[in-house]
Amino acid sequence: MRFTLRQLSYFVAAGETGSVTRAAEQVNISQPSISAAISHLEVEFGVQLFVRHHAQGLSLTPAGQRLLVAAKNALRTTNGLYEVVNATMSAVTGPINVGSFRTFTPLIVPELWQSFIARYPDVRMHVTEGSEAELLDGLRTARIDVAMTYEFSVTADMDFVPLAELPTYVLLAADHPFATRPRLRLTELADEPFILLDLPLTRQYFLSLFERAGVAPRIVTETSLPAALRSYVGAGIGFSMMTVRPRNMSAENGCPLAYVELDDDCPPMKLGLASLKELRRSRVAEAFEEFCRELIHGGTLPGMVPIPAPQSAT
Repeated sequence: MRFTLRQLSYFVAAGETGSVTRAAEQVNISQPSISAAISHLEVEFGVQLFVRHHAQGLSLTPAGQRLLVAAKNALRTTNGLYEVVNATMSAVTGPINVGSFRTFTPLIVPELWQSFIARYPDVRMHVTEGSEAELLDGLRTARIDVAMTYEFSVTADMDFVPLAELPTYVLLAADHPFATRPRLRLTELADEPFILLDLPLTRQYFLSLFERAGVAPRIVTETSLPAALRSYVGAGIGFSMMTVRPRNMSAENGCPLAYVELDDDCPPMKLGLASLKELRRSRVAEAFEEFCRELIHGGTLPGMVPIPAPQSAT
């Protein structure tokens, strides 16, 4: 083998950051050392790993993307030698990069992060926020170890561990005439202006609910920012839908909100942890899954109103 694990780690840093400068800062080494390691690997494997963009960093070639996954797996295997020893003492140490769907990141992740690190102080946790599509891409390129997302976005190359089932809510301004209703159907909202959360896969899901109900949505605006969506609704511009129900019932602009359960025939969304099947999970990732199972159970999620138990048929 005519390359070193250190050269692989430099390549991984450059692949994850997309920049020789940031990679050098991440691993605390000089920029020429990063560049030399990349050049050595390209000569060794006989392929181009990066496209160099003048003053705009690096982007991985298809060969580079595949090598990034393999390199991270190789480095994990090597780190596993330490884990073999640590396992005898039930030690959980090292880094973990957790991906989180951005609509529930500010609700669930802070308490989850703080509690996990409190239990395992030798873990270095990093959180990457994104859309469902961005999280899947992060898993495939090994930039993310595990992603908290919805099952409907998970593809065949992923494993999925369910944690909770979330019903869909109609989001209304608190002074809306329907705000005190226990449940609503989309047919009752056919004439109301609708605010669409414009994230990859998410928009398709919400639009599919209208299609199933036989209703054409009156889309007044679209936004990729959950905070902006909540403020638009709070201001009375229109209604929206969400599967998360924060304890804080006010939008970011201070306007109060109301969450009314959607009464249409749609199954709840399954929230859980996704990981890439071909990538061996570290002991830290296994401990994170165990911790999430412990913290998220029985309809209780950090930062959210408890999920009501399903009503039995009478």
